[in-house]
Amino acid sequence: MVITKETALNSVNMTHSRRRVFSVQLAEHKQILMTVDGILVLTALVLGLWLGAQRSGWLFSFELILSYSPWFVGLMILYFILAAANDAYRPRITSDSVATTIALVKTILGTFIFYLLLYGLIPYPYALPRHFIGFFAIISPFLLLGWRRLYSLIFAIPAFQRKAIVVGAGWAGETITKTLKDFAPAHFDVVGFVDDDPVKQQELIQGLPVLGPIPALVSLAQKTKVTDIVLAINQDVPGEVLASLLVCYEQGLHVSTMSDLYERLTDRVPVEHIGDNWFVALPLNGQGQNLSYRIAKRCLDLLITVIGLAIFGLIFPLLAVVVAFDSPGPVFYRQKRVGRAGQVFELIKLRSMFVDAEEDGQARWAEKYDTRVTRTGYFLRRTRLDELPQLLNVLRGEMSLVGPRPERPEFVLELQQQIPFYRTRLTVKPGLTGWAQVNYDYGRSVTDALEKLRYDLYYIKHQSLQLDLIILLKTVGVFLFLKGT
Repeated sequence: MVITKETALNSVNMTHSRRRVFSVQLAEHKQILMTVDGILVLTALVLGLWLGAQRSGWLFSFELILSYSPWFVGLMILYFILAAANDAYRPRITSDSVATTIALVKTILGTFIFYLLLYGLIPYPYALPRHFIGFFAIISPFLLLGWRRLYSLIFAIPAFQRKAIVVGAGWAGETITKTLKDFAPAHFDVVGFVDDDPVKQQELIQGLPVLGPIPALVSLAQKTKVTDIVLAINQDVPGEVLASLLVCYEQGLHVSTMSDLYERLTDRVPVEHIGDNWFVALPLNGQGQNLSYRIAKRCLDLLITVIGLAIFGLIFPLLAVVVAFDSPGPVFYRQKRVGRAGQVFELIKLRSMFVDAEEDGQARWAEKYDTRVTRTGYFLRRTRLDELPQLLNVLRGEMSLVGPRPERPEFVLELQQQIPFYRTRLTVKPGLTGWAQVNYDYGRSVTDALEKLRYDLYYIKHQSLQLDLIILLKTVGVFLFLKGT
């Protein structure tokens, strides 16, 4: 990359002619929210303990707080996991007062219910009194909702508004602009594009103008007083473009790529917009390569699988009778699926379709109102109860509790030819549930497979026990609210 003399002079002039931009980046918003949430949750816990001590006639002291400190830590961790599972930190949710209220109330209620479930299992005096958690459930909504309201008011101030120019008005530029409109918080706006195509400079794209050619980026950024530059060019970026981006960065503007911003806003990887940046799709530094994570994940798989199989054993006789009574045929259904590294295994499910649903042997995508599905099968699919026998696959090590759903070999051959990076899904064990399953519907076409791959790649890149727990909690919600299909 060569930085020209003119570019260097522009950098010096801008250094003296404009102030550095004072703004809070999207990632920092989440850090601010979580930090203050943590302080307020701890405050509510201490206040709850104080009120509980008054009610029970205890001496409220530092020693009392210290004796219950493990519970404070545990409840705070539980709160953050439930908050993430309820999307309380998603940018669009945080800027919507109604959505924020719903997310926080669900989180606090979930914390309250979870503690009550544990209360009977923890012997006295190690358990916290029930009235303590009741006081917490009353106090915390006022503190947290008051803080979120204050947060919305503060970041509505013009000094905290964020404005962006998108470099590139092509397919990727249109996509990230629409994504920002749909997912970014209310204080984030796009003012327009820069693009060298003279035809596009006469058009409105996503309702926004093309402000000029790319070489004018530095002067346009100064004129429009933007805080962000979004690079939406998938091919090799010319040196003069990089030079302009460097000057903008030197002046305090936040420079991000389309793929990074899209991923941060949507929790998906924009597979079709990666272009030459192949490394964006591959989990080169993912947690999944970490030995301690793999051991912890396998232990979690075994623990929950043993509990799940015990529960399944209790309800299986009823399910077996219902399946057999609804339509003739076996209770279980076995089907070949592709696992990690392309290994084929037999997946076990409760049968939800009529026998010989594919008489001609031709693999077909499931449809929303599939005539091959039995009446009982619709219920099993909506509750995901048909998936429970796959706990045996988890026990045998062919699957994990959390991961991309395994596909049939015929579909994998088709999809890897049509969708770039599709085989990346095969770098991890398939899962009983996954990030795509809790955020998207059943896959019924190549288009659906592409959308699910965006979620699967995000999971593969960001694997962690916290994300696994969030997915498991969201899966419980799918079961309780019959969102399976």
